[in-house]
Amino acid sequence: MRVLLLGATGLTGGLVLSELLGRDEVELVNVPLRRKLRLEHSKLHQEEIDFDHMGDYTGLFQVDAIICCLGTTIKKAGSQEQFRKVDFGYGLKAAELGRVEGAKAFILMSAIGSSSSSTIFYNRVKGELEDGVKGLEYPYLSIYHPSLLLGARNEHRLGEAVGVKAMPLINRALVGPLEKYRAIEAATVASAMVNEVCNLACESAAEQVVQIREYQDIVRLSAQTA
Repeated sequence: MRVLLLGATGLTGGLVLSELLGRDEVELVNVPLRRKLRLEHSKLHQEEIDFDHMGDYTGLFQVDAIICCLGTTIKKAGSQEQFRKVDFGYGLKAAELGRVEGAKAFILMSAIGSSSSSTIFYNRVKGELEDGVKGLEYPYLSIYHPSLLLGARNEHRLGEAVGVKAMPLINRALVGPLEKYRAIEAATVASAMVNEVCNLACESAAEQVVQIREYQDIVRLSAQTA
């Protein structure tokens, strides 16, 4: 199958890319970027694009499935407006282009607590993106709701660094309905996403499928093989 990956330079996206390139089910991985990665692979097609004009690159979106790991922080974006432009605007535009070009599946990295009615700006933007993608009626849509992502980042996030140190103890206390708030390794999320996409290569949905993936479901999917 052919896959387009958004957000390949991020923590989870980078791990997703490595796994996709190693899977027999995947014949091509299209990766739109601002700047190309220092990586070469026979299955990898990188293209530097202007994300404000994604519609100029429709050929990239002629794939079977899209995995969207796009995401930034308000600090890095510089303002709430710029954050929304990346996390909502780019993500929804990519989903729209993929739908027009015939993509059958969309795998979206969102976050626990996402809701378009949330009073928290970050959660509201994530929820608005989810609603927008749902409205496109992809035959298969899977939305991931991880809590704190664990892993080696290229950038330092003080709040997350403090949380990471405390999470082993906190995770043990999060049981039952609170389990979905457990921190999770980004590698686990990446494996789950890739396994889900590769499993789709062997299946065909008879009707529209919308999945919401939380902690236990993500862990289970990460252990599966196509």
